[in-house]
Amino acid sequence: MSRECMEYDVVIVGAGPSGLSTAIRLKQLAEKAGRELSVCVVEKGSEVGAHILSGAVIEPRALNELFPDWKERGAPLNTPVTEDHFMLLSEKGARKLPTPPQMHNEGNYIVSLGNFCRWLGEQAEALGVEIYPGFAAAEVLFDEAGAVRGIATGDMGVTRDGEQGPNYQPGIELHARQTVFSEGCRGSLTKGLMARYDLRRDADPQTYGIGIKELWEVDPAVHRPGLTVHTAGWPLKSDTYGGSFLYHLEGNLVSVGFVVGLDYSNPWLSPYEEFQRFKTHPEIRKYFEGGRRVSYGARALSEGGFQSLPKLTFPGGMLVGDTAGFLNVPKIKGTHMSMKSGIEAAAALFAHLTADDAKATEVTGYPERLKASWLWDELYSVRNVRPSFRWGLWGGIAYSAIDTFLFRGRAPWTLRNHADHTQLKKAADCEQIVYPKPDGKISFDRLSSVFISATNHEEEQPCHLRLKNPLTPIVTNLADFEAPEQRYCPAGVYEIVREEQGPRLQINAQNCLHCKTCDIKDPTQNIDWAVPEGSGGPNYPNM
Repeated sequence: MSRECMEYDVVIVGAGPSGLSTAIRLKQLAEKAGRELSVCVVEKGSEVGAHILSGAVIEPRALNELFPDWKERGAPLNTPVTEDHFMLLSEKGARKLPTPPQMHNEGNYIVSLGNFCRWLGEQAEALGVEIYPGFAAAEVLFDEAGAVRGIATGDMGVTRDGEQGPNYQPGIELHARQTVFSEGCRGSLTKGLMARYDLRRDADPQTYGIGIKELWEVDPAVHRPGLTVHTAGWPLKSDTYGGSFLYHLEGNLVSVGFVVGLDYSNPWLSPYEEFQRFKTHPEIRKYFEGGRRVSYGARALSEGGFQSLPKLTFPGGMLVGDTAGFLNVPKIKGTHMSMKSGIEAAAALFAHLTADDAKATEVTGYPERLKASWLWDELYSVRNVRPSFRWGLWGGIAYSAIDTFLFRGRAPWTLRNHADHTQLKKAADCEQIVYPKPDGKISFDRLSSVFISATNHEEEQPCHLRLKNPLTPIVTNLADFEAPEQRYCPAGVYEIVREEQGPRLQINAQNCLHCKTCDIKDPTQNIDWAVPEGSGGPNYPNM
């Protein structure tokens, strides 16, 4: 069966804040100029927002630019931040510290990012953007000159062994004059583009964190709408970067999350178990006793910042949002930066596509616009904060204070980043971590957590978690690192099964939350995360 082909001026991969902001601003500019511009957005989630997960506190700076009348339009920013608390935890105690200036949230809002993206999707469709949820972009298409020509969505109805099943439907080719990749952190197509066009040639390695989140309905007596709480310290040791957040939304809802830098060195560490243990701290537990856990999810975050930004354009396409690495780590915010990157991408795209001589295939005006914007200044000024934590918690806090207050983000040096997968030590050289059993009230096991993420995949499809060498998980990962994939995956996807003929790695791909941690942290870089069938994965409500 041949693939159907559709033609657009711009195809956007991913309906997150950056992709939708790109689409909206393109249509706004076209409408203002009286021009016709066809824009299409493909989204692998079952609906817009199904795969979006963030804390989230949103700084409305970019939203003000996109829709100055967002309040009148009914944007779901319903809970302004009223209090900021920052605490250093020990095992039993907590010390309140001054809130770092980057973490002051006056004028910001606690939101469900999924619901915010659903609202953005409605605004985009009202402007004439075509949005296709449930279609995973599985392949980049190239023209004869090697420029990006668009994407193809994945085939549906392929059996586990790669054959065409009775319900087989070929993917659709979406051709475009320009293709915008807004896949989020560690995008699978973006990873291939990085290699093909050597986009990381002049950048540091990207470094990442894993963010794990739960949404709770809590006792009204402990609910304080507008309260944000951030913590550092326990349960992580001082040589491991990470921390937590609690955000009190409307409706007795509290989002709680834990972030662990994926450059940790002890292979016995489990970010999921650290999160569950964190919730048992007396200062945290008090919010959740008598409450009900509503949802669960996880995703990776691009933490490398300014020095890890890749080249943003290439023939026929560009990168926006977290797939490029636009995240302000000290602020713990990326939505405003993702949206701003999309706004500037759209302005450069529109100028490029409507130019009298539009023969050039690369939109070089996009990075130039970014460099002249507040986004570039903001990202540059905090570039040294995250890498300073290579000196541990206390060294990082001390350096960050000096960098912020003395140098004001303008230190005459730039600290470098390293690749996360190179940082693991041998299991035999590290202290084994024994985690407490979950109590089923405050702390939970992985599988019950995956259940409430509403994750679902067509079971007969080929495994989307591909091993470059099937022997490596046993010969290297198990032998040297005691199979760390069993612990860094927050969904129980990877499991060592002991059999008479020897151990083997079992991949429970149906559990996958699409967090991409395995693709990042695997010490041998043997795991390649690819998109499953469209609409597969989590279905996050209110996350």
